[in-house]
Amino acid sequence: MGDSSLWTLAIAAVTGGTAVLASWVTSRGSAQAARIQAEIAARSQRAERLRESRRTAYLDLIEQTHRMGELYWEISATLRLPGSDDRTATLTELHDREVAEYAKIRRCARVVELEGPPSAAAAALSLQKATGPFYAAVQQELAGEGDGRDAFDAAYRPFWAALENFVDAARDAHQRKETRAVGA
Repeated sequence: MGDSSLWTLAIAAVTGGTAVLASWVTSRGSAQAARIQAEIAARSQRAERLRESRRTAYLDLIEQTHRMGELYWEISATLRLPGSDDRTATLTELHDREVAEYAKIRRCARVVELEGPPSAAAAALSLQKATGPFYAAVQQELAGEGDGRDAFDAAYRPFWAALENFVDAARDAHQRKETRAVGA
């Protein structure tokens, strides 16, 4: 019976050791799985924050572009008035507003450039540059160097086309991110 007790004790020791080893392996595996899961969750949160940040930047630029468009309609209406001191004063005031609104659109374009991706950034900068002909036409009109109205009116089509290009680039960038996130 002594051998049987020794044998039982040996089997119990091996079983206990196996249980301890299995517990240790399981805990290490669980810890590693938890760490991986936490890293994936953090990466997902960063990606979502970037996506929302980009979306906000895109919407801000689109909104500011529409404000600029409304201002351009006001300037266009003023340019259609007959020449007078009141017209010049109004045009000067509108020009000052144009400069202030340009600063906002430039800031919005820079934020898009910062947020990326490069395709959206390039389209944002093109949109910002599409405001230049309007500015030049008003400057020409205020300086009395000819009829800036025709140049001003000719700037609308490229301006709105630049906005459409930006919206397309922003949408593509935004959807490409969603597709990658869904496919991952």
